Amino acid sequence: MASRADEPNLELHVSAEEADYEQLIEDYGHFAPPHEGELLQGRVVKLHDTDVIIDFGYKSEGLVPIEQFRQPDGSVQIQSGDLIDVMVDRQGVQPEGYILLSHEKASRIRCWDNLEKAHRDALVVSGRVTGRIKGGLSVDVGVPAFMPGSQIDVRPIHNLDSFLGQDIPVKIVKLNRRRGNVVVSRKMAVEEEQLVRKSAALQVLEEGGVVTGIVKNLTEYGAFIDLGGIDGLLHVSDMSYGRVNHPSEMVNAGDEITVKILKFDKEKERISLGLKQLVPDPWESIDQRYPRSSRVIGRVVSVTDYGAFVELEPGVEGLIHISEMTWSRRMKHPSKVVKVGDQVETVVLEVKPRERRVSLGIKQLEADPWTTVADRYAIGSVVEGRVRKLTDFGAFVEIEEGIDGLVHISDLSWTKRIKHPSEVVKKGQLVQAVILNIDAPNRRLSLGVKQLHPDAWESFFRAHQVGDVVRGRVCRACNFGVFVELAPGVEGLCHRSEIPASSDRRHEESPLPIGEEMDFKVVKLNEGEKKIGLSIRALSDDEEKTRLDDYQRHATAATMTIEEVMNTRVKGEGR
Repeated sequence: MASRADEPNLELHVSAEEADYEQLIEDYGHFAPPHEGELLQGRVVKLHDTDVIIDFGYKSEGLVPIEQFRQPDGSVQIQSGDLIDVMVDRQGVQPEGYILLSHEKASRIRCWDNLEKAHRDALVVSGRVTGRIKGGLSVDVGVPAFMPGSQIDVRPIHNLDSFLGQDIPVKIVKLNRRRGNVVVSRKMAVEEEQLVRKSAALQVLEEGGVVTGIVKNLTEYGAFIDLGGIDGLLHVSDMSYGRVNHPSEMVNAGDEITVKILKFDKEKERISLGLKQLVPDPWESIDQRYPRSSRVIGRVVSVTDYGAFVELEPGVEGLIHISEMTWSRRMKHPSKVVKVGDQVETVVLEVKPRERRVSLGIKQLEADPWTTVADRYAIGSVVEGRVRKLTDFGAFVEIEEGIDGLVHISDLSWTKRIKHPSEVVKKGQLVQAVILNIDAPNRRLSLGVKQLHPDAWESFFRAHQVGDVVRGRVCRACNFGVFVELAPGVEGLCHRSEIPASSDRRHEESPLPIGEEMDFKVVKLNEGEKKIGLSIRALSDDEEKTRLDDYQRHATAATMTIEEVMNTRVKGEGR
């Protein structure tokens, strides 16, 4: 019987036996084969030309054909020390000293497990688009999956080929492991990502803030900028202080730009953005850079019916009104002077910073011809010019570049009754005229055409007086008499009372035959009213008076002769 002193040695012996037993159990466990279909994890020990040796926790090492790791390009991506999924392959031939393992089967099982979990928990997985098939795309998510065309993006996609070969995020829509069917959706993954990003963006965006975004797409009126899950509109009018005809002149899709938040409506999720607001407004000190009367050079950016717009600097344009292009009044359109793209020198006429307007002029580069018109022309001098415009009241004649004179309708003819200037002159006709008046301050010049010839009325009044006998042609009749043409453009009136009655013309409209020439006596002259009174009866009275005077002279002569005879007889008798 062992003594109590031997008890410690006994305890040590029992402990040693227990340790050996546990080691035996552990060693025995290495020989216990894994369950078929059990998913194991192993570590790559060594790579051979045909096989890969795997340590998977069993007494014997496992062997996996290297072809299961070969990529389409022929390369092998694994190396010693990598952890991989494997499972015992009972269907293959077991190599001596090794257990045949399958990485493909283990990966497939692991993949289906992951897909089921992703479907169950609505997780996003990565897939690669491998091809285009009827109704959508084929996607590799570890197993072949189908993605319908309607599930590719949040917006309709017309070019499906653009996704070929791309790695994309997807969500599992339907899964049937037994049949091996998987349906995925990139649209759902994108929507979820957008919601997350939008929620984060809404927390940090605020009016007045400066943010960076990506140009998403362009329209005629602006560009939509992705600010991280939420889009903002950069209107074309907020891109530059200068003229922008289309957003593509400033940005392109995919560009990363920095913009300022001008307005943010969180409820409607509308964001207005600005690009030009990041730089100073050039109109703030415009009057200092472009003082009045200064000469500036700019580029013509637009030509309209009323003038041309000139860009003086980015964001600053001035208008050359059509009236400020030339001193002449006959310019029809600004395109006759400038065209888009021209570099022109102009004079600053007026600056209005509040209205953001600059008025420019070209004609001011030359002297105003009206300032020296009185030195070059004298009243009464004869000038030549071209008829540029006809109005109801007269004709405008350009006598030199920028100098137009008006020939009033009353100064076209001394004698004719002119109803419209076109009766005497035509547009474009070269005519001579006399300068009647010069009003340089008001830019007015009065011309006359009739003054080129003597006034027929004035000549008649100077050559005749009351009592003269003139010859004229009866030209027309009226109720109170007939008008007689005494000279070209000069007419006199012979009243009915001055025409002796004739039984032969008692029932005719005209008391004298129209077109007949005869003598008349001038009985009235009014130069101021240009009136001449004529009479035939006065001629008859003169003839009668002449006859009476002749008779009296003859009678007087006869009386004197008798007296002389009697006187002679008396003298004779006295002797």
